[in-house]
Amino acid sequence: MDGFIVRKIHLNYKSELEALKTFLASHALKYEDNIDTAYGIFDDEDTLLGCGCASGGLLKCFAVDDALRGQNALGSLVSTLNQDRFEAGFYDLTVITRSHNRVLFESCGMYACAEAAGVVMLENRKNGPEKYAERILKSFADGALPEKTRTIGAAVMNCNPFTKGHRYLIETAAAKCDLLYVFVVETDRSAFPTADRFRLVQEGTADLANVRVALSGPYMISGATFPTYFLKSNEDAAVIQSELDITLFAERIAPAFGISMRFAGEEPFDPVTAGYNDAMRKILPAHGITFTEIPRKAVGDEIISASRLRKLLESDGLNEEALSLVPECTARYLRDKYTNRARISL
Repeated sequence: MDGFIVRKIHLNYKSELEALKTFLASHALKYEDNIDTAYGIFDDEDTLLGCGCASGGLLKCFAVDDALRGQNALGSLVSTLNQDRFEAGFYDLTVITRSHNRVLFESCGMYACAEAAGVVMLENRKNGPEKYAERILKSFADGALPEKTRTIGAAVMNCNPFTKGHRYLIETAAAKCDLLYVFVVETDRSAFPTADRFRLVQEGTADLANVRVALSGPYMISGATFPTYFLKSNEDAAVIQSELDITLFAERIAPAFGISMRFAGEEPFDPVTAGYNDAMRKILPAHGITFTEIPRKAVGDEIISASRLRKLLESDGLNEEALSLVPECTARYLRDKYTNRARISL
């Protein structure tokens, strides 16, 4: 063909949205409902020959007809989406795709960050994980790691909100290493806001001298929704995402922080979290990182969990049972935020 144009696909126009869905389906791909912008490649007759989409800073749903091979169609889509995302305030951009597409996206200025389970994560900057680590290390009052530090551990936690169970896990892990990093999941998609969760963990561990609390950034249990548009029905997205996330931690995050141990709480109820723990048990030792699963703290016959606390708050309000599950910093927070016995929509 002689040439093509790249223009925005108006997702609020039913005809354009349906054309996009149909085009993706013709390439054995699925449209994802959280897409907030999309661009298409069109010929002179306004026929859709390629597309690329984005959800926040995640670029996805790419498809290009064979007729455009050798014409830098993918490069045009990535460049256009980059500009669109920059204008929308998203500067750190990510692509997660099949491993066989890695070279194609690297030729478009993306840099591979981690690869596992047949998928690869790329981003639009070099050494992103190492720069993240450098920023976090500089943020601590004691600056660089103490020279006497021998064993460095890590735990990645949501703390939604911070409970006595979280405190027990952190205290137990901290006793097993010289320095413990607690990375609080940064994505603001939980019942309690990220800023509040982060502050409560800081307050609730302030007495533990060898604990450093930081936000997880985009590299640990990232909030960027894992794209499933390219997966087949027999592929488990949670398993693939877990392996990619843990491999990224093992190959890029752990070396940057000097981490040789990772801790997590046992998970008897949630199969996704239990599967994530299983993946850590399998992957981390191969990279020289020990994995320790810590039994949950219990009150009476029931283990303490944030999900149990949230259910109590929603059904019965801030009662004595709910307060028995949290340390004083969280109790103060809940008393300030909600009146006693108030219903909380979580």
